[in-house]
Amino acid sequence: MSYIKGIGCGLLLALASYIYIRSRRRPDSRKNMKVMVSMEEFKGHPRLPKFAVPKRYDIRLKPNLTTCKFVGSVAIELKIVADTSFIVLNAAELSIDTTSVSFTYPAAHSSNSKQQVLKPLKVDVIEEDEILVLNFADTLPIGLGLLTILFQGSLNDKMRGFYISTYEHNGEKKNMAITQFKPDDARRCFPCWDEPACKATFKITLDVPSELVALSNMPIIEEKVVGDLKTVSYQESPIMSTYLVAIVVGLFDYVEHLTSDGVKVRVYCQVGKVNQGKFALDVAVRTLELYKEYFAMPYSLPKLEMVAIPDFSFGSMENYGLVTYHETTLLYDVQHSTAADKQRVVIVVAHELAHQWFGNLVTMEWWTHLWLNEGFATWVSYLAADCLFPQWRVWTQFLDDYTEGLGMDGLRVSHPIEVKINQASEIDEIIDSISYIKGASVIRMLQSYLGAACFQSSLASYVKKFAWSNAKTKDLWAALEEGSGEPVNKLMNSWTKQKGYPVVSVKVNDKKLVFEQSRFLASGSHGDGQWIVPITLCCGSYDVRKNFLLQTNPETLDMKELMSEESNLASAWVKLNVDQTGFYRVEYDEDLEARLRNAIENKYLSATDRFGILDDSFALCMARQKSFISFLALLNAYKKELEYTVLSNLIKISYKVDRITTDAAPGSSVDSFFIELFLHSAMKLGWEPKTGESHQDAMLRGEVLTALAVFGHNLTLKEASRRFYAFLEDRNTPLLHPDIRKAVYVAVMRRVSTSNRFGYESLLRVYRETNLRQEKARILSSLTSSPDPNITLEALNFLLSSEVRTQDAVLGLAVSREGRETAWSWLKNYWEHISKTWGSGYLITHFINSIVSPFASFEKAEEIQEFFASRTNSKIARTLKQSIERVHINAYWAQGFRIELQNHLARFSERNFVVLPQKSDAKIEMLEGYCIFVL
Repeated sequence: MSYIKGIGCGLLLALASYIYIRSRRRPDSRKNMKVMVSMEEFKGHPRLPKFAVPKRYDIRLKPNLTTCKFVGSVAIELKIVADTSFIVLNAAELSIDTTSVSFTYPAAHSSNSKQQVLKPLKVDVIEEDEILVLNFADTLPIGLGLLTILFQGSLNDKMRGFYISTYEHNGEKKNMAITQFKPDDARRCFPCWDEPACKATFKITLDVPSELVALSNMPIIEEKVVGDLKTVSYQESPIMSTYLVAIVVGLFDYVEHLTSDGVKVRVYCQVGKVNQGKFALDVAVRTLELYKEYFAMPYSLPKLEMVAIPDFSFGSMENYGLVTYHETTLLYDVQHSTAADKQRVVIVVAHELAHQWFGNLVTMEWWTHLWLNEGFATWVSYLAADCLFPQWRVWTQFLDDYTEGLGMDGLRVSHPIEVKINQASEIDEIIDSISYIKGASVIRMLQSYLGAACFQSSLASYVKKFAWSNAKTKDLWAALEEGSGEPVNKLMNSWTKQKGYPVVSVKVNDKKLVFEQSRFLASGSHGDGQWIVPITLCCGSYDVRKNFLLQTNPETLDMKELMSEESNLASAWVKLNVDQTGFYRVEYDEDLEARLRNAIENKYLSATDRFGILDDSFALCMARQKSFISFLALLNAYKKELEYTVLSNLIKISYKVDRITTDAAPGSSVDSFFIELFLHSAMKLGWEPKTGESHQDAMLRGEVLTALAVFGHNLTLKEASRRFYAFLEDRNTPLLHPDIRKAVYVAVMRRVSTSNRFGYESLLRVYRETNLRQEKARILSSLTSSPDPNITLEALNFLLSSEVRTQDAVLGLAVSREGRETAWSWLKNYWEHISKTWGSGYLITHFINSIVSPFASFEKAEEIQEFFASRTNSKIARTLKQSIERVHINAYWAQGFRIELQNHLARFSERNFVVLPQKSDAKIEMLEGYCIFVL
């Protein structure tokens, strides 16, 4: 009876309370109804509303490396700066404990001790916008408060957010947990304001297995072990953006050293690989010292740790104080790594450490200014490498990157350096050659124009002014303009706010040089644009120089101003864009081009200028602004070329020419011509490293031998096979130096077929036996070199197997010219799997670019477009358009080549040139500077 009576009293009390609340809250209920409708306003916006500003995060995470789950809590100190009943922040792929969410005000350390805890009426996760919307009953008070949230998540296998990487220890497969938050994946680890401008301090605590190493941005201040778990607490960080927060949990060894001012620097790697971290450690310590002087500001944290990660989608990531790297970009094995591997470690370490100032200390305000971070870090990484290893002459090798930037920006489907970013999903597509390489190139151009000393001092002022805050492109220009007195903003806006770049044409007219500019497009079509171009030129000698800004069309320069002796005017060579410091191409008239060809043959020009003439000429040839025959005549001037930078570019060009001429005239070949072109350098370099040889020669040897193997040079293929068999017998044989292994592996695969599989199966055996990532990378990039489509298909399928780490699959996508159709069919057949596995990050773009771009027919472009018509998304849209544009460019060039071939054959016949009949495929030979087609 009393039980029934109790229920009745409880119901009466509840009913009374309900009526009271309704009577008290009726006006607010109407207000809340209006508020609830306005929740829709938060959907579809690229950026978070500004009514709450994060000041401090207190994060605690407990990852379970067995179940691949994690639980966490976050307490975020906020400043409410405008009237609102909402708090909106980012969260994605997290399970929010809605009952745990609360907002306490004022903050605990406030002088007002009376605190009030508010619980939201509604907690909404809007998945498509990756936001968490908290709706409170009343307007939140202006000032500081504390938002607390409990959550759970999964350690994913997508190499983004908080994820799992695998490794082996004592023959047992184990997991490690790593974060990769750039550009917008911190929200997958903890709820936050995941925008670069929302800087705050971070206090992090981790609960992890006691036997593991747990790292974060700051030094450890306390470690408590309780049974199998330990709780690790870290110092609170200075203010930084969420994308720079980092956590690594795993089993590691390390090496360490101190800088002159006491910064502890460590390199962490898998157990047993610690010796491979010593070179990067030395580079890091020296680079920190260098940057301290260059930026006139010391490194801002008490420690720097660099970690080699087995599964890592990017080459590296600049997390503040805890920089993460793909193993191939941090580890260097003295016995098994190549000279190119060594240089890559230096460039990548210098790049990421540059970010500790330019990116972490001074951060872009929004992703539109991504290039400020990446363009600058790319440029200064070469500056650092040149200071640390001047004998490498890395600025000549910067031109490899420079050419890549010119190539992408020569497309109609390019984008400005400063590109408007609307949605976070668009960011991955601008992590490209424009942001990084064009960005670095225009900085290099500006530094050359302003002068190194002025540029450095102005840059130091900029870093000092914007330290611990955010900046836009215009802020950098303002600092450089103030320091130099030059109109930097006006000059550079023409390079950063519009896409593309100019081709500057120069011709001789009545002993005057006439200059004009127009937008260069790789398609050869007309493009709009006007640039303020810093022109540098030399005439007859590097002692005779002239610099000016080209702003109008046309502009003229009297050659008499350059040369006092009039007799030399008719023969003196003229080279524009001296040392390729300007981001533009140059087109010379026939007279000036002939003078430059003579200057190349007689070695009057520097390696960088020989490179520039070659690269510009090829680009103009591809754009059908120069004939293929005249381009081949220019190539003849490079027969005795021995400089790494020039020959490396020539080899890349030869592969493109070979592929497209084969498509243009099936059965034709330029193999013999290129074999003859590269034999001189191959004979000089030989197969064995020479005592005291240069760093460049060590890198060049492998590239030249690879080219000879690709073009089918019989003696190279035979010698490569001999050395490979010796290597199979003895992995330590001196006959297969790391610098030539890639060449030998490619040569072996060029002889592999369905009926002769030994080379392929042997390489797979070597792949499975080695634990050196750089060796695995060499093999993967060689396996698809076979001319047999069946072997190519087998190699492509191997890339999708569990034996190949997800991020390494892209290494094998550059198939042989004979395997292109096979690769395209494979891509279509496996697209669903590829899209699912790689579609969440930028690696998916490699599949499209590598397989689609090499084609050279309009029919193929249409077929590609049809296939992707229903399969395109924002991650691949720009890359797909660029790749299809490249196919069109190739097709136009192939079409022009066919016409040129027919015309020249007819002309040769009229002039009684002998067309030699042969049973072999058609070849193009050079004879005394003329092009002879041998059929």
